[in-house]
Amino acid sequence: MEAKVSVVIPNFNGLDYLDDCIDSLMKQNVRKFEIIIVDDASADESMQKIMEKYPAEGAWPEMRFIRHFKNMGFCASVNDGIAAAKAEYVILLNNDTVADPDFVRALWNAIRKDEQIFSVSSRMISLKDKEILDDCGDLYCALGWAFAPAKDKSIKKYKKRAEVFAACGGASIYRKSMLDELGGFDEAHFAYLEDMDMGYRAKLKGWRNMYEPSALVWHAGSASSGSRHNKFKVKLSARNNVYLISKNMPWWQILINLPFLLAGGLVKQAYFIRKKLGCAYFTGTLEGVKLSLSEGGRERRKLLKEVPAGRFWKTELELIRNVLRRFAG
Repeated sequence: MEAKVSVVIPNFNGLDYLDDCIDSLMKQNVRKFEIIIVDDASADESMQKIMEKYPAEGAWPEMRFIRHFKNMGFCASVNDGIAAAKAEYVILLNNDTVADPDFVRALWNAIRKDEQIFSVSSRMISLKDKEILDDCGDLYCALGWAFAPAKDKSIKKYKKRAEVFAACGGASIYRKSMLDELGGFDEAHFAYLEDMDMGYRAKLKGWRNMYEPSALVWHAGSASSGSRHNKFKVKLSARNNVYLISKNMPWWQILINLPFLLAGGLVKQAYFIRKKLGCAYFTGTLEGVKLSLSEGGRERRKLLKEVPAGRFWKTELELIRNVLRRFAG
């Protein structure tokens, strides 16, 4: 049976969650998909447990396993899974999720509605409080802020299909051919904002990122990093945000947005100072500047020459509109 969809699950010390995640995939209403688990040098027994419970041979959905013997980060893990995928479409799924039985089918149907659709984000509900949303697609604004408008909102909201700036990499489907054309996820990110960067690059290609409310998953959240805010996450996110801006905006657009970006950075700095994480945010920002000015960062900017000016202006208008959406609640 030929797989129509490849589900790639990056795993890092997912002992408390991975079993439930795979169990939910085994209950899907379709079987024409494969599961690829990429273990990123876990120190627990999560992989051994799954490999014993679901042997790769003879199972359907087909199970395949890739193992890293040193921690290479989220981006490298999903890239290895995407490279191994046999299907035309790839679902990226966090190990701390539980999928609705119609999850795979709903995403597969949604991405095939338009050949220009690059990604489709699912309706993610908090696993800890099933009355609130976790994510329904992500936005980026001129302040240099990535945000999930649905975060902590009631499950009674966000029930309509919509276009988003980027799909959340925790539970979304992508066209493999387009992922390959973009060169995969940028491994310089290691983790955090890599999905926003991918969605941004897709928009500059003229492709679309969508949200599909009928594709449901329940998400624990911060299972690998340990909490919503910690030194590792704050530092890496600050670093990657500067890098994301430098890669996806030409210099003239950065200058236009500079007042917004400076204001956004100062607000974030003040916020993390109050959280006693100000040093982590500041250090991460400096590292982002350094990464952007590195040979690899400069090389990445060369891709901007291929983008028509009209797409930059279209994206700029969206970035400004999203400032208003960020404060509209």
